[in-house]
Amino acid sequence: MRLRNIPGAKDAIEESNYVVHNVQEKKGKWREVFGNDNPISIEVGMGKGRFIMDMAKRNPLVNFVGIEMYDSVLLRALQKMEEREEQGTRPKNLFFIRMDARELPLVFDEGEVEKIYLNFSDPWPKERHAKRRLTSRQFLERYDRILAKEGVIEFKTDNRELFEFSLEEIQESKWHLVAHTFDLHHDPALNEGNVMTEYEEKFSSMGNPIHKLIAAR
Repeated sequence: MRLRNIPGAKDAIEESNYVVHNVQEKKGKWREVFGNDNPISIEVGMGKGRFIMDMAKRNPLVNFVGIEMYDSVLLRALQKMEEREEQGTRPKNLFFIRMDARELPLVFDEGEVEKIYLNFSDPWPKERHAKRRLTSRQFLERYDRILAKEGVIEFKTDNRELFEFSLEEIQESKWHLVAHTFDLHHDPALNEGNVMTEYEEKFSSMGNPIHKLIAAR
């Protein structure tokens, strides 16, 4: 999918108070950014940000960081934050980063992150691009370097092939499955308290089953 370049997006991101800049300088210091010692959760590839905004609102004692690499997409999240600011509903426990997820270990210290959310990630369907998938063993190794000892990954997708690939990658790595389902919305245990993303709402309304897994080391 080719993302449309939006004029002024880069400038808006650089000027936004919702975005953390010079992020490599924040490694090991994210509690200073938030001004508290609450646990930190991140969403890698947050899209337009609805999921992580809703999560932050529901969990005020957790600090959230939304990560997105595309300017045009991050701009939409900033606009949504501005709308919530005007409504008085902006979560104060949430910041954004514009970065490539391959750089995660340069931005977060060992054990600094409690939970990683991956929602409807790009499937990168061509085999030669497998290492770019956010659930590949290459990315699992990156997550291993920043997650706390008891930290977990939560992954949702409607793409069956990507989900099966993810299950295999976890099995072949030193990670293990805590739980998984091929039909989240009909799984009472895993669906309890589920916060939907824009894609999840769209695809489930079309009748597509949503797959979810939780993985730990």
